[in-house]
Amino acid sequence: MLVAVDHVQLAAPVGSEDLLRAFYGDVLGMTEIPKPPVLAARGGCWFAAADGAVQLHLGVEADFRPARKAHPGLRVSGIRDFAARLERHGTEVVWDGDLPGHRRFHCADPVGNRLEFLEPVE
Repeated sequence: MLVAVDHVQLAAPVGSEDLLRAFYGDVLGMTEIPKPPVLAARGGCWFAAADGAVQLHLGVEADFRPARKAHPGLRVSGIRDFAARLERHGTEVVWDGDLPGHRRFHCADPVGNRLEFLEPVE
């Protein structure tokens, strides 16, 4: 029986770790978490939300192509403020009103992966 999603992994190009740290750490406010040494040798970086409930793993891929359709859907609170924060850091936010009962937008991380952020409407 499935009980939870442990993490979502996205791909990234070799050598992009500093870009990823700036975006996922500084812009999204996630905390980098250490990778086990055997996995750290492969490159990439892992991030978690403040409470640890959400983890995103970024792994390097030699023939990297960004995910433009596939994406993690990340639930946030205060979505308008969250979108404004991304825009202040130069990230384009594209609002999408097609999901009933939610406010949501999409953006791309610095290597082109699609991300969705959503908040239920009360």
